[in-house]
Amino acid sequence: MSNQTYTRRIVTLGALSALGVTAACGNGVGGRGSAMIDARVDATLAEMYRSYPNTRQLAEKANGMLVMPLVTEAGLGFGGAYGRGALRVNDVTVDYYSVTKASGGLQIGAQQYAHVLFFMTEPALREFRRSPGWAAGAGLEYVISDKGDSVSADTTTVMAPVLAAVFGRAGLRIGATLEGTKYSRIIP
Repeated sequence: MSNQTYTRRIVTLGALSALGVTAACGNGVGGRGSAMIDARVDATLAEMYRSYPNTRQLAEKANGMLVMPLVTEAGLGFGGAYGRGALRVNDVTVDYYSVTKASGGLQIGAQQYAHVLFFMTEPALREFRRSPGWAAGAGLEYVISDKGDSVSADTTTVMAPVLAAVFGRAGLRIGATLEGTKYSRIIP
């Protein structure tokens, strides 16, 4: 067997292992449908408001919020992430979504976290809802810093079309970014 074939097999096995670890971590949402997702969304929002009180102001000004209660991310060379959550408009669940992410590079470990996307403009919310698969990009504004501080809903912040809060991290993997993350509508 040539070195090149051996290297390809190692890379392929590493990628499959990372995706298997992600699936095995189980994000806790399970297959119990919409009632379980809604209960986890409620608990996530309560924790976010308790830990970061300024996010309540953002929620009041947002046209909608996508709440992902638990995202499991793992990597060993190649990695992936998965979670499920709900889109809320006027405090009512209107759709359910999954989040997926694939990554490559120097990485090892696993982590879990919650995140909320605040859609601050009606066009941003409309674009998200009409998209067959919306991807978060590098232009996403974060409202909770790496130090855990949250920002207030000032004029500059509220002008951004989509804001993100990533919190409740647990695990041994450095960084949680939503760049390259894809959201798809699901039926729980």
